[in-house]
Amino acid sequence: MKRFLATGLLLGAALLPTLQGCLPMVAAGATGGALATMDRRSLGTQTDDETIEWKASARVNEKFSETSHTNFTSYNRKVLITGEVASETIKAEIERIVSGVPQVQGVYNELAIGPVTSFSTRSNDSYITTRVKSRFVDSGKFNAIHVKVVTEAGIVYLLGLVTQREADSAIQVARTTSDVKKVVTLLEVLPDTKARELDVNLPTTSKQPPKPAAAGG
Repeated sequence: MKRFLATGLLLGAALLPTLQGCLPMVAAGATGGALATMDRRSLGTQTDDETIEWKASARVNEKFSETSHTNFTSYNRKVLITGEVASETIKAEIERIVSGVPQVQGVYNELAIGPVTSFSTRSNDSYITTRVKSRFVDSGKFNAIHVKVVTEAGIVYLLGLVTQREADSAIQVARTTSDVKKVVTLLEVLPDTKARELDVNLPTTSKQPPKPAAAGG
């Protein structure tokens, strides 16, 4: 049952960009709310992560939008920077800018020095991310919502709050996914007891026997 629920939630999140003309707020609210509830991060941390991402993007693009391709992924207030820039100087400056965003507690600077990737490369990266997420669900070994996947130039980055068993499973699935060149793990490993403490217990619906129909008069 949990596997089907995770699959539905992930598919719902993936389809949200295509639903802009069809009740977008309802779709986003329903799927986003369910995903937020199952996340091991607190709602406050999730909000901080979203704020960090758009602030980092705005500040960096203000200076380097025409010469660089950058992506910012914040998870548990730690920011992964991916993309391509023209020099080590720009790479260091972008890290400095992101580190100065309020609430940021760490930066993983994975920017590559070189030309900006093509549209086809980025499309393939999106496809790889989708494939990895789908295979997470198919494996049935852990809740796929607990692992965030980012792909840049065929390199897959894994972020999340997971147990060692979940981390090992996620890494193995990512490594064996077609077109993945390399897997970089940025997962934060939790003791099993802490993970269980953070997990949200979804309410289960117990089947009640039907009530007898009232006698007619």
